[in-house]
Amino acid sequence: MSWIPDRIFRPRGWVMMAAGLLALLFAQVLGRRDLLVLAVFLLALPPLASAGLRLLAPGFTVKRRFSPAFVEAGTAASVTLEVHGSTPGGGSARLTELLPPHLIDVPRFDYPNPVTPRSLISRYSYTLHPSRRGVFTIGPLTAKFGDPFDVALLARDLDAGEQLTVAPAAVVLPEISLTGGRGQDGSRMTRQQANPSDDDVMTREYRHGDPLRRVHWPATARQGKLMVRAEESVTTPEAALVLDQRRWAYGGAAKPQRRPDALATTPAFEWAVTAAVSIAAHLLERSYTLRVLDDQGRPGFASSRSAAEPGREDFAGQSGALAVAQSLAALELGSRELGARELGAPRGSEAAVPLADVLADRLIQTRRRGPVIAVTGALSEPDAMILAAAIEAAEGAFAFIVCPDPAQVAEPLNILRRAGWQALAVAPHTPLLQAWMELDEPAVLPAPTTGSLPRVHAPTAGGPP
Repeated sequence: MSWIPDRIFRPRGWVMMAAGLLALLFAQVLGRRDLLVLAVFLLALPPLASAGLRLLAPGFTVKRRFSPAFVEAGTAASVTLEVHGSTPGGGSARLTELLPPHLIDVPRFDYPNPVTPRSLISRYSYTLHPSRRGVFTIGPLTAKFGDPFDVALLARDLDAGEQLTVAPAAVVLPEISLTGGRGQDGSRMTRQQANPSDDDVMTREYRHGDPLRRVHWPATARQGKLMVRAEESVTTPEAALVLDQRRWAYGGAAKPQRRPDALATTPAFEWAVTAAVSIAAHLLERSYTLRVLDDQGRPGFASSRSAAEPGREDFAGQSGALAVAQSLAALELGSRELGARELGAPRGSEAAVPLADVLADRLIQTRRRGPVIAVTGALSEPDAMILAAAIEAAEGAFAFIVCPDPAQVAEPLNILRRAGWQALAVAPHTPLLQAWMELDEPAVLPAPTTGSLPRVHAPTAGGPP
């Protein structure tokens, strides 16, 4: 009887009320008091049961735990529900956990489900398999309560739900020249250059256990005691990551309004996000201190609603890697272009939003002891000139330019390579691992007079990185 509405009463309740109306009709026609009593009973029971459910329904407290609390896209997360009722026993209920649309399997449970007899707590568990990054609301947990006669129905939300952060999945990247010359812990040994007059500065007194090969004989003769060369200094490696978030550079459209958890993104920007989280993990695992900036020279995650510290731009260690992944979970394409249109700028003016000059200034002023890595959308020639100037700040400069047709960024790519950048143009479906390995290959620059195009990455068939 699926055609019978069940928002207030169960099918049995509707049947009872229909039977009550029929009994009332026969009681009036036949003049039978017993049929009248039966009609009153059948007509009164469902409304009274419904009123009792609404007035006497027990209260509930819901606790929801995620394991792990922080999950990557494409991996599984276990959810545990604890439903704490105010009284043991009572009517049964059907529980339903509301999930985002892309999580198709909606879990349903029967209440009560006590772990021990007469327990007030019912426990349930299920598994989620989020396929994309974002911040998703899991829940609310809804319940449909029935009365002991199974004639009335009460549906209500038991909680408001909780948010689950799903980070982009990082790709494990192998060693390339970007981290070349570093030790296993990412540190680089630096030897100070000493003049003959600096011998005493570069030496110290012999200590038990020092190898004899480190004895500095000229200083020993001058000091009259055994002197050895001082240890080489160890510098902490640093790197800077620039993540372009301009909407026009990735061919971005407005954020879909049908789903509140949908992100303003494109396939090209998703490639950039995956590259950013993978590069950050690669560097932070090697003890680098990583600075993340956006296309305007601001903290890279200032606009991300999943960032625990939006104003933070320096990251280090495992906690830093987790913070970067969490911040990238809900990072969207920027809204500055839409703001320009709202202020009366002509349509299409969003294409004029360039990289900010302050970006190169900030990189040059800090002079990081390590590489600069830029992950951008389509670049204009002025954008490339701004990035080209930043090579003064780094030991090496590397760039991925993500666009549907890499040939369209041929000249910006030439500008970067002539300035000393190791740059590569990639399509959104190019595997990140393949692009990472090709980034380390030397590029052949065309002669300026020939007008030939530089080598660009040939898109290959395959899924997203």
